[in-house]
Amino acid sequence: MIENTIATWHKLLETKDAAGLDNLLADDVVFYSPVVHTPQVGKAITTLYLTAALYVFNNGSFKYLREIISGNNAVLEFTTVIDGITINGVDMITWGADGRITEFKVMIRPLKAITLIHRMMGKMLEKIK
Repeated sequence: MIENTIATWHKLLETKDAAGLDNLLADDVVFYSPVVHTPQVGKAITTLYLTAALYVFNNGSFKYLREIISGNNAVLEFTTVIDGITINGVDMITWGADGRITEFKVMIRPLKAITLIHRMMGKMLEKIK
C-alpha cells in the first residue's frame, strides 16, 4: 500500500485533482502547516489547505528532488520557484493500513519563502472557501 499512497499523491499533483483528496485522506487526518502554529485536524480543513497548495506551490516549476519511504512514512523533498524566490521544502506524510493519509506536515525554507507562502496561501484559501 505504501507505493500506492505516494503514487496517488503524485497523480493528484500532476492533475491538480483536489477531488481526489477525498479518497486519499483519512477522516481524522492532521495537517501541519509551515505558517500556522496549531495542527489542523480533519479531512475538511486538510483538504482546504492541500487544495490551496496544489495551486500555490504547483506552478510549473514544482518538482520533487528525492523521496525517502520507510514503513508507512514518506519524506518528499521539493523545490519550486514563486515570484523569483526559490523555495526548498519537505512534505512528511504518514498513512494508515488502508493507505489513507493520517498526517501531512510541510516544512519550507528560506524565511522569505515562508512569508511569501503565508501571504499567497491566505489569498488562495479565501478564494476556495
